[in-house]
Amino acid sequence: MKALIAGAGRLGTQIAQVLAAARNDVTLVDIDDDRITELEGRLPVRTMVGDACEPTFLEHAGALTADLVIATTGNDEDNLVISLLAKRQFAVPRVAARVNDEENTWLFDQNWGVDTAVPVATPLISLIEEATGATDTVALLRLSKAGVDVIETAITPRSRAAGRTLAEIALPAGTVIATVIREGRPTVPAPGMRLQPGDELLVVSHAATEREIHAAFQ
Repeated sequence: MKALIAGAGRLGTQIAQVLAAARNDVTLVDIDDDRITELEGRLPVRTMVGDACEPTFLEHAGALTADLVIATTGNDEDNLVISLLAKRQFAVPRVAARVNDEENTWLFDQNWGVDTAVPVATPLISLIEEATGATDTVALLRLSKAGVDVIETAITPRSRAAGRTLAEIALPAGTVIATVIREGRPTVPAPGMRLQPGDELLVVSHAATEREIHAAFQ
């Protein structure tokens, strides 16, 4: 699957990392060049600087061949424009958009090209499932058909993984750490990264159970 994500804030980068860990082709774009520069080389995705509200940039970013566009900017107006362009001009099969202000929820419908409107408070995994579509989740994220699950675990002062590097943690076979969220910022995990209390991890696995992931870190 080819996914184009507009908005490289915390939510956008988390979604990008999870989709990339599930072996999808992901492009993450943002109008803030400083933000993209900061993320370059830290994410397993393609990053681009530009205004996703501009049709020429969306085309350059790959909207013509995208299977999924997710608008995750912090501005509802921008998310609606991106959604409308994606659906009407580029015929993207599935478009999801983040709703920042609940009062604007009524606008996020198919009239604006939105297949799925996702409230800002929606948990990350639920958001991805909603964005990709309930009937498509298995094929797009390989969550069930191929036995792949996305599991979240948090490091506390009492966790056995606290103070240890990722290289020191024995993960179950077929398991990948997609991202480590530290102080609200997603980070590409490196073997030498030492886990700290307060870290949140998103783990992708095609074999391990939630209990096995818990045992590895807690």
